[in-house]
Amino acid sequence: MNIAQPFLIRARRDPELSALTSAGRTFTFGEMATRVHGLAGGLRGTLGLPRGARVLLYMENRSQFIESFFGIWTAGLCAVPVNAKLHPREVMPIATDSGAGVIITSSTLLEGLVQELATQPINPRVIVSDSDEYERLTTAPPIACEEMEPDDLAWIFYTSGTTGVPKGAMLSHRNLMTMSLQYGPDIEQVLPGQTMLHVAPLSHGAGLYALPHLFAGGHQVIEPSFSTDVVFEALQRYPQVSMFAAPTMLSRMIRSAQGIANPAGNLSTCFYGGGPMYVSDLIETLDLLGPRLVQIYGQGESPMTIASLSKRDHEGPRDAAHLARLGSCGTARTGVEFRVVDEAGRDAPLGELGEIITRSDTRMLGYWNNEKATAAAIRDGWLWTGDIGTVDDRGFLTLRDRSKDMIIRGGTNIYPREIEEVLLRHPALLEVSVVGRANPDLGEEPVAFVVVKEGMTVTPEDMDAMCLDNMARFKRPREYFYSDNLPKNNYGKILKTELRKLLKKEDA
Repeated sequence: MNIAQPFLIRARRDPELSALTSAGRTFTFGEMATRVHGLAGGLRGTLGLPRGARVLLYMENRSQFIESFFGIWTAGLCAVPVNAKLHPREVMPIATDSGAGVIITSSTLLEGLVQELATQPINPRVIVSDSDEYERLTTAPPIACEEMEPDDLAWIFYTSGTTGVPKGAMLSHRNLMTMSLQYGPDIEQVLPGQTMLHVAPLSHGAGLYALPHLFAGGHQVIEPSFSTDVVFEALQRYPQVSMFAAPTMLSRMIRSAQGIANPAGNLSTCFYGGGPMYVSDLIETLDLLGPRLVQIYGQGESPMTIASLSKRDHEGPRDAAHLARLGSCGTARTGVEFRVVDEAGRDAPLGELGEIITRSDTRMLGYWNNEKATAAAIRDGWLWTGDIGTVDDRGFLTLRDRSKDMIIRGGTNIYPREIEEVLLRHPALLEVSVVGRANPDLGEEPVAFVVVKEGMTVTPEDMDAMCLDNMARFKRPREYFYSDNLPKNNYGKILKTELRKLLKKEDA
């Protein structure tokens, strides 16, 4: 079993179909397959990577991202994609932990990456995707698709978790194959020539959902980033468009659609997830786009394959029962089980809160080089998600709270402890606590409560600089609140619940 094989079979069958379009250039399936086989040969032969070696992908959305996936898998290697928005300093722990032998990046990210690598004990080979060197790799002597075992690694998805420490969720060829096969019965049946519009980061779920589309002969249209103008133009231009959108993207589309005669255009399916979507926004989106929405719920450890709310489930009279269903994330995906349980693993009564656990062939193998975290997350075959929810008598799952204190900004996870640790490096700060504040556009945004050491001063600009020097811009707090002390319990733990109450009063 090799996750690249269905694509290569499709390319042999329909070499003339359009496979990838990016930056004004289109590759057919036949052309892409030729480049994939060459890239596989370049990685194994020219660069000398052994079977199973990790290749880190750190670049913006572009055709080389998806092309690299299939070159890596064809060569029998493992992909380690990371968000291009991350600060190069944040990429280093991932490169170190994964033991990446090669990093494929872009010319725009190269300088910062090289500067950070110079401070590290690791020395991976750096290849620039938009360079002659990369193109030479695609024309290296081609190799056949490597035979892999179902549980061989295909993808390591790094997720910081609530501790802020990077953890690599290990996804196998079986995991990705099962995920791809579940797409048809749960989301849509893809036809040759259908369009998949990519405006979300390919390093995340949107990139994985390119697989079932390519397997079925779908055309991947890749844009560097999301903008409403780009999306609305693409919906008019391309046939049978499918796309992934975070809830904040849909909110922006609602506000930007005024004056457009047919904003849905050729949209076939819009599947959304990555964060909670308010029912009021969902109704507006349905009014805008029609019955073309599918909600997906999952996480990197079970990639987008725990539950889904189908197109049919989105339709209804908008009475109380229908609105409650719209507030859920649907029922179990094909081949997936989930339960809502108490701390001892006992099923919670219908409608009562508990932790969501799941098992299926999409459940990760475990965390890379982290047996302790694996043992905590996987118990008796079940993945403990850390998410809190309820389930009703018809099997609809509703998320009630995110695990711990994670902040979801525009569909991207932000972990408060990571920000707190960076800010506490400033010599003037005694205590820091970061919490999420509701934002109508992005869902949530981080804000920080800080206690300054006696006799010292620190400005918001100082704290911003500290953050921007050490992490991605989108993670920095949007406001700083000064306090003489932070509320704590009897054990000295800062009570974030009290801080959230203060925020509500501040925003009232």
